Amino acid sequence: MPKPIDGGASLIQLVIRLAINVFALLVVEYLIPGFVLEGYNAAIVAAVVIGLVNTFIRPILQVLALPFTIVTLGIAAFLINVALLYGVSMVVPGFYIDGFITAAIASIVLALVGAFLHKLADN
Repeated sequence: MPKPIDGGASLIQLVIRLAINVFALLVVEYLIPGFVLEGYNAAIVAAVVIGLVNTFIRPILQVLALPFTIVTLGIAAFLINVALLYGVSMVVPGFYIDGFITAAIASIVLALVGAFLHKLADN
């Protein structure tokens, strides 16, 4: 694999990460009823938007909610992740989540599947 330029991720690494995230979304769609992706285009757009939200919006919300997160022993951080996933489903056409409980279960499964696939890709 090519070396990253200026400490950043190379284009190939970004494409691999995107492909892993798309595949993770498709696995979650298969496993969780009520988590719907209408085609590969919706999966790709959803993966990109989730990546952007997790990069730019999630850190700000987690800093703002830090006192509440400490008091609830981390449950607030989980709820932020669930709310952001549910919010992305409202914005991306072709990506639907039936309800908040489905989003919570999908958030857990997506994190586990994504971590597993990223770990496989690193080896």
